[in-house]
Amino acid sequence: MENILHLADPGFSSWSMRVWLILSRTGIPHRVEWHRVYGDPPLAAQIGQPPARTVPVLVTDGVAIRDSLAIAEEVASRYPDADVWPADPARRALARSLAAEMHSGFAALRGDCPMCLRTAYCDVPVGDGVLADLRRLEDIWSDALDRSGGPWLAGAWSAADAFYAPVAARIAGYGLPLTRAASVAYVNSHLTEPSFREWRRMGLQIGEDLHYGVYSRPFPRVAWPDSINRA
Repeated sequence: MENILHLADPGFSSWSMRVWLILSRTGIPHRVEWHRVYGDPPLAAQIGQPPARTVPVLVTDGVAIRDSLAIAEEVASRYPDADVWPADPARRALARSLAAEMHSGFAALRGDCPMCLRTAYCDVPVGDGVLADLRRLEDIWSDALDRSGGPWLAGAWSAADAFYAPVAARIAGYGLPLTRAASVAYVNSHLTEPSFREWRRMGLQIGEDLHYGVYSRPFPRVAWPDSINRA
């Protein structure tokens, strides 16, 4: 059985990043096929697995699994020893709750600060919606870290952390304000994590340049931060 993972530009595709981190960090075997977010032909045609239209898509046993949370659950079922989710029931429930909230929420942060791993910005105006999302993130991160003892949301790294890796990238890349030392430490855990850094390395090499769409923002550009210190 071969697992074929259809992903797009690693510098920009946050949903691709989440699934790649899950499979790569847990050692689940897979082969990646790269596509372009704004390529020609359109993304659905590039993937070639109807009815799939967007990334990520995991093709296994002839089935195209078309959603990041569905992929996480399916590989957790197929590879029970991979520790996709925590083994402890309480921590597993916590991790799944966190991943689901990320999967369906934080629209202002996503809309105003699209993930871009090819540059970082400073002097970014932060609207009320993004501030509200950041406060919510700090609340749920603090609750999870207090319960688990850290350093990751459920103690050891799990799929929940993969879902928040692009959030850490947004906070670092746009210089977004945090108010709690635990939140800063959690973001820095992502920025220094080897798989995160490998994904960013690929993001600098694979795919289109910055000169299109919402990923090129009208703010001063700065060097990508290896860590943040803003609490």
